[in-house]
Formats: sequence, structure tokens, C-alpha cells
Amino acid sequence: MNTYHAERDAMTIELEDIGSNPAPRATISEIIEARFSRRGPLLGALAAGVAGTAGAQVPMQGGPSTLTFPELSHQLAQTDAVAEGHEKHVVIRWGDPVLPGAPEFDPRNVTAAAQAMQFGYNNDYIAVLPPERGGTIGARAILWANHEYTNTNLMFPGMGTGREARARVTAAQVEAELMAHGGSIVELERVDGRWKPAAAPRLNRRITGVTPMTVSGPAAGHPRMRTSEDASGARVLGMLNNCAGGTTPWGTILTCEENFNVYFGGELANSAQAESHRRYGIVASPGYGWHRHVARFDRSREPNEANRFGWVVEIDPYDPASTPIKRTALGRVKHEGATHAIAPDGRVVIYMGDDERFDYVYRFVTARPWDPQDLAVNRDLLDEGVLSVARFEADGTMRWLPLVHGQGPLTEANGFHSQADVLIETRRAADVLEATPMDRPEDVEANPVTGMVYVMLTNNASRTPERVDAANPRARNDHGHVVEIIPPGAEGRRDHAAESMRWSLFLRAGKPGLDAGAAYHRATSDQGWLSCPDNCAFDSKGRIWIATDGAPAAAGVADGIYAADTAGPGRALTRLFYQAPAGAEVCGPFILPDDSALFLAIQHPGEEPGSTFENPSTRWPDFAEGMPPRPAVVVITRAGGGAVGS
Repeated sequence: MNTYHAERDAMTIELEDIGSNPAPRATISEIIEARFSRRGPLLGALAAGVAGTAGAQVPMQGGPSTLTFPELSHQLAQTDAVAEGHEKHVVIRWGDPVLPGAPEFDPRNVTAAAQAMQFGYNNDYIAVLPPERGGTIGARAILWANHEYTNTNLMFPGMGTGREARARVTAAQVEAELMAHGGSIVELERVDGRWKPAAAPRLNRRITGVTPMTVSGPAAGHPRMRTSEDASGARVLGMLNNCAGGTTPWGTILTCEENFNVYFGGELANSAQAESHRRYGIVASPGYGWHRHVARFDRSREPNEANRFGWVVEIDPYDPASTPIKRTALGRVKHEGATHAIAPDGRVVIYMGDDERFDYVYRFVTARPWDPQDLAVNRDLLDEGVLSVARFEADGTMRWLPLVHGQGPLTEANGFHSQADVLIETRRAADVLEATPMDRPEDVEANPVTGMVYVMLTNNASRTPERVDAANPRARNDHGHVVEIIPPGAEGRRDHAAESMRWSLFLRAGKPGLDAGAAYHRATSDQGWLSCPDNCAFDSKGRIWIATDGAPAAAGVADGIYAADTAGPGRALTRLFYQAPAGAEVCGPFILPDDSALFLAIQHPGEEPGSTFENPSTRWPDFAEGMPPRPAVVVITRAGGGAVGS
């Protein structure tokens, strides 16, 4: 453990990672150790004999990797860096105009009215879509960006730091923060090889913390979804803490509410929901102080309002008049992503992670196949299907356990009176089914080339020295690992709807020689090791690009992007491509289908202990006196054209 991790852990636990699983069974780390401690190579049979523990470094330019860019050196600096031969520029920043008539950004006068028309704060998941539904990306495109949360101390002057800033927030500032949440739709155009916001856009839109939304699926209208402002239980204002996400085959956005618990406070008026609130980390004194100013966030006034958050929201970027829909059939957890794959019979499979230590990996399979020719058939496809949770076994198999009311222990005797109860209390339902507790499951994505599924397990600081033994050598799993799930079937025809699959380990993060158990390809360089895998993307060749969140600053390492082959001689040979400015996390990432551009969301630059509006640890990306750090979307291209990473 290093000082940086200790400081970040304190901030994360306060705002996000409560760790509310009351009695986790055998965890994924224990299962990994039980499997591989007796089966030899840590990276499993799929390593094809070229992978092993990263003890013997081979000093070669890329080694057997098909990624030929000159590898970047680890750095910790006020600005960012990208591999030689590539260019980076900012596409859009917090406060830039999105809607016509948006005022010029004034960092000393951030208002709700201005934020409702400007690019929001802390961009996270991004998607770049064709300018027309079903079309291709040429000189124009549509950018979607989540706006996850706000750093009050960096957003407003005179607030101090951390909890002190959040305690000082005024009613007007809360309104501004609400408007800075949600998401943005921004039309882009490529001019002289550079992507930028388009002139005269038709589809630009801001989704905020007060945008009216529809609730659909089995939980819609349930009594626990009703409030004094919404007797129907089918309408809600806004979405909150939207972290990662995904797209659908029919061209809509799936954006995911993650740490919604941090916005609700006060004493719970309805004690019948006390256990449910505890399981989601909802407490009387939360990280934010919004409940003091907005009645619906005060549990003593609206005990059901929190039940209306924690969902996957579907948004149509091609229809500015459309109403966002919270799809309750996909479950209520701290969603980190909702990415799709297609089963051989055409049913759509959505993979999801619940980003908290000792929580779970989920999958949703639609009841019907999607229809490429009929949008109307697909419109409510995500309202019917089966939600399941993963159980991993030490023999290398895993099963998907259906979360269906009336099946197994999900009965009235255990407090589940309907499918709505199962979905509103998805975590408790997964507990009862004895799913495998994971080390903060974040992005879960299927490789479009190989069909393998990759689970980013960021870290787990809750493992203690008392739990260390020969099979469990990593107390405080500070650095995380990447699990690989192998659905049955051949490449290109994987059955993502299968009940049983196999699993292996793609890599175990950390610095070789320093962090116990760190394992990559043997040719990984001293610059190629990583910490805290978070999100990932795949290029047209099926290579994985991993974004990190929580790199060890004490070791002089910022968060960044690492790329690796997923098959062949260079499998798991991670290479450092990009590093973020101080305090920032790299989100996204999104690679255009022709590999010509890599879009990244750079979130919370300057989010370090002691950093304030007046004295931030960086002023990225403007570096102008008096200008605070600004979360931004950047795009990286190859100088002179061609595929990124080559």
C-alpha cells in the first residue's frame, strides 16, 4: 500500500465504495487463487505458452506485440502525454456551449441556467455514433458523454476542500450541480483532420438531473416507486452519477446510474426499507448535502425517491424530443456499464458490473431477438427478458443464476413478493442466490472479434492480512485484475445467452517484483505495468485498450491507457499509450470503427487531497490563471493519418 492509495481510498469510501455486502461468500480473488495455485500458469491455458509471471523483462521494441507505437514512459505531471507519432486535442470541455444561446463559460459564476445549456461536469462514458441511424461515420458524427458527478471544491470558488466544500454548498449551487449531471449529445464534424463541435447542430441536447424520464419494465408503478410528487411511480426527474454505459444494436444509448446513494440523506421515515437502504449504502449523512436543500433527496420526506435511481437509462440520440427511459428489467445496482453482444439466435445480451467491493457481475438476455429492419420491434425490447448474476467456480467454470421471482429462494418467504421486488432489491436477490463477490466489477465488455468477455476488476482494499495464506497472498488487492469469460462456441458465434461458460485470467495488475502476484506477458516492459483497470474498448483487430482509475501516484504513475493483444504471441503484453494529468481518471474509451481516432473522457483533473478552486493541483487543459481544471473529451489520432497504435 502507498500513501496515494490510502488517500484515494478514504475519498472513495466516503463518496462511493461503502462495501455494503453483509456476508460475502468465497470472493473472486479467493477463487482465482484456489484455481491457479494448483494449476500452474496464473494466466491460464489460453495464454498459449507465451504468458507467465512478469519476472523476466525482455528489452525489445514492443516484443511480440502487434502494437508498434513507441511506448510512453510513466509520468506524473500537470499535463497529459501520448505516445510519439500521435496527436491529441481537446474536443469539448466542461462549460463549453452545447445548446444555442449558451452563455460563455464563467468559472466564477457557475449557474443552473448556464449549466443547463453547457457541457456538464466530469464526463465519463462516451460513444461516437454515425450522424444518421444505421449510417456510417465519415466527416460527421454524434458524441454522447455521461456527466457522472461534481467536484464541489473545484467547481466553485471559496469552498475549501472535500467534505468541507460539500457541507458549504448552497441551494443555488445544488441547482447548478444538478444541471451539471446527466449527459450531453453533441454533433461533431471533422475539419482538416480534426474533430470538433459542428456548426449549426440539429441534435444537440442536454440531459440533466431534472430532465423528465419514464420508468418502464416490471418495477414501473410499484408502490415502492411512488412518491408524493409522482403517484404513478412511472415518472422521475433526472438521472444521477452516470458512470459507464453502452449502446444498443438499434442505435440508442444505455447510460448507467452508479453511486446514486451519495445524494440521499436524512433519517429514513419508512423503517421497512431500512435494510434495503443499507444494502445500497444510503445513509443519513451522505457525501453530498443536497438533501438539506431539495426535498426529494431527504429520506424523511421522500423515503421512496432513492428507489427510482440506480437503473440503466435508454436514450435516443437521434430524436431530441424523445423521453429517456429507465429500464427496470436490467436491475437496480451501482451500474458500471451496460454493453451488448448478440446471441446466435439474435437475442441481445447486456453485460453489467456493480461497482462496489464484494458485489457482482450481471447479464440480461432479451426475451426476443432484435430486428435490424424494424425499429418499432426493438423499442421496448429491454423491458422483457431474464436478468442473471454470475457465480465463478475454482474449476474454471461459471454459471449465470437467473434473478426470477418464484425461482429458488426468490420467494415471498424471503421478502420478494414480485419481480418488482427482485429488481428494486437486485443486490439482496443476488446475495440470496450466493453469487460470487467481486473486487469492484466495473466495465464488462465482449470483444467483437473473438467473442470473449472481459471484466475489469478495479481493486479491493478490504482484504486483510488475516486472510492471507498460501492460496491468498494478496492482502489489500490495491491493483485489481482482468477476468476473461469464454462463452461456448467458435469465434464469431459465441453463445452469450448460454447458462454456463468458462473463465480465465487475462492479467493481474500491479508492479512486477513489488506487488505480490502481478502477472502479465513476460515481455511487458517497466512502463507497461498498470494499476486499477476500469474501462476498456476494442479496436478492429480485437486488441484491448484498458483505461485505469487509481494509479499509484507515489510511484510516479498517473492513470492512463494501456493496449494489448488478446490473442497470439503478444497476448496480455500491455503497453502504455497515454497518461492523464495529475488527479485525473481516464474514461471512455471509444475507438472509431476504422481505428482512425481514439476518444477519451478525462475526468476530475486536479482531484487530489488539498486541491481547491483557487489552488488546484493542475489547471489542465487551459492552463490559464484563474481557470480551474476542466474535465474534457479529447481525441487522439495518428500524425499523418492511419490507425491509432500502429
